[in-house]
Order: sequence, then C-alpha cells, then structure tokens
Amino acid sequence: MLWVKAFHIIAMVCWFAALFYLPRLFVYHVDATDALSKDRFKIMERRLYRGIAIPSMLATLIFGIWLITYNPEYYKSAGWLHAKITLVVLLIGYHHICGSFVKKFAADNITKSGRFFRVFNELPVLALIAIVILAVVKPF
Repeated sequence: MLWVKAFHIIAMVCWFAALFYLPRLFVYHVDATDALSKDRFKIMERRLYRGIAIPSMLATLIFGIWLITYNPEYYKSAGWLHAKITLVVLLIGYHHICGSFVKKFAADNITKSGRFFRVFNELPVLALIAIVILAVVKPF
C-alpha cells in the first residue's frame, strides 16, 4: 500500500502544480496585448490543462480511492477523511472551472480581469493547506 500512497502523493503534487500555474497563465493571458502572445498562451493553457491537470487529477482520484478500499471500515468513521473528500470535491469543481476558462480564452470570450485571476489563483493554496493538515494531523 505504500506504493499506492506514494503514487497518490506524486499525482496530487502534479495536479496542484497545474492548478497553481494555470490561473497564473490566465493572468498573463489577460494582460497580453499582442496576438502572438495570446495565441501562445492559448496553446500553453490547453496543453497544461489536457496534458497535465486532467491526467494528474484522474490519477490522484484513482490512487486515493484505491487507498480507501484498503481499509473501508476505518475510513467510514474517519471524520478527517470526510472533510478531505469534501475539499477534494470542491477542488474538482475548481478544476472544471479552470477548464471552462481555458475554453473561454480559446474563443477570445473572457470577461474577467487580471485581478480576478490573481485572487482565483489563491484558492487551491487554501485547499492544499487544509488537505495536508487533515491527512497528516487527522484532527478528528
């Protein structure tokens, strides 16, 4: 099971890396003024989302579910895990919102500001802090 846990952590790190960097690309994209830069950001956003974010999210979920099935009786009463799963569900929603923004940028149909994306970029940081504390400390 330690191998599964290791791969779960590796996938989670990759997923968070993508969720941290993608909104940063949105900030740069919104601030770009020339067509060449905007086209380059569209390619970068698409490749990051499809090539790293989606596979990393799926791997994180697969390995996480695999870990839960190892000892389901314990996890049924583990309040920390229920809180962690709630945060993961919210993070999946955030992930899909990022995907929606990737599509809007590709269609040149974005109405949000760089300031919005700077704030939006901080949300997964809060999720990461809470998830790590829940998984390591297991406060309840």
